[in-house]
Amino acid sequence: MSAVGTLETATPLDAPRATGELVLSAWSAVSPFGVGTRAYTEGIRDAGSAVGALDLDTYPGPYEQGALVPGFSAAGALGKKGTRTMDRVTALAVSTVGQLVENCGPRLLDRPERVGLVFGTGSGSVQSIMDFTRDSLTGSRPYLVDPARFPDTVMNRATGQSAIWHGIKGPNTTIAGGWLTGLLALGYAARLYRGGHCDRVLCGAAEEYSVQRAWLEWHAASGGPKPPLGEGGAAWLLEPADEARTAGRTPSARLLGTRFRAYHQPRDAAGALERCVRDALAEAGVSGADVSIVAPLGTEGEESAVLGALPPGAAPRWVRCRPLLGDTSAASSAFQLTAVLAAAAEGHLPPGRLALVTGIDRDGTVGCALLAG
Repeated sequence: MSAVGTLETATPLDAPRATGELVLSAWSAVSPFGVGTRAYTEGIRDAGSAVGALDLDTYPGPYEQGALVPGFSAAGALGKKGTRTMDRVTALAVSTVGQLVENCGPRLLDRPERVGLVFGTGSGSVQSIMDFTRDSLTGSRPYLVDPARFPDTVMNRATGQSAIWHGIKGPNTTIAGGWLTGLLALGYAARLYRGGHCDRVLCGAAEEYSVQRAWLEWHAASGGPKPPLGEGGAAWLLEPADEARTAGRTPSARLLGTRFRAYHQPRDAAGALERCVRDALAEAGVSGADVSIVAPLGTEGEESAVLGALPPGAAPRWVRCRPLLGDTSAASSAFQLTAVLAAAAEGHLPPGRLALVTGIDRDGTVGCALLAG
């Protein structure tokens, strides 16, 4: 597992902002439930699984079931211009960010150089990387490859293309951190703002379904569970509370903090996560008794670890995304967080109540995000 960031900025740094309440004031989702916030909210509320049988002629591989964004294609979502060589994860990212920009209102990009974008992927497009490599090895000459497809092989393609497509000119950062990618992107976005690099940040993550990714995930699971795979993208706007109110955006939740730890042996993972949650609650100065929503990744020992960090008798509402969306890899924790925002929009995170988004990654990291109504 890697946690990698690439940062480019052409604007002078402002003074660091050490304090100030940050809120999540808009969000978007392109998911197996469909495109848009309404489809995602209804899917999470109804708790009906979007996992179904795969077309094995199109997706020959080890999985017979999966959760794909229905009817999605780059040209269908974004138009034919500029999408001929666009891979699926880039199209999902551009579409997700576009939905978010639209949901934020027309004045979001009045100063595009002060709006940052922090977006996560797995390794970029595994399919693009493998296809390009294969063409180099099987062609009559190693260099006789389609140069237009080379950009799809780099990790920051989806984030960079999203910024170009929608005119976002502030800091542009790609995060890769396994199942915790969405949480890592959120934590990075908060630091980016606190450091004075931008005035607000769009952040999230996306993942594609492909035969190549399916085989990698199948072998990576080794002797462990192999849930069906899913795909899609989720994103949100992180900004100061007063700026949200000035722009007429109603905050869905307040960000109290993110925490991450590493573990060496699988038996240590649950204890590391429990410590993460305890530390997040303590630093925010809030009580675990006020936690009313928990959105777990769905790994072994995770829920008991969360309960271990909460007071005896705690009975939060559990919002479990993996059974509904499949294993969405790099987009997993982004979909978890977005599920909390969907629940908050329906009144399930009132003022004074807390929500946790948690995860244990199989490659040695754990993490959580603490939100408040």
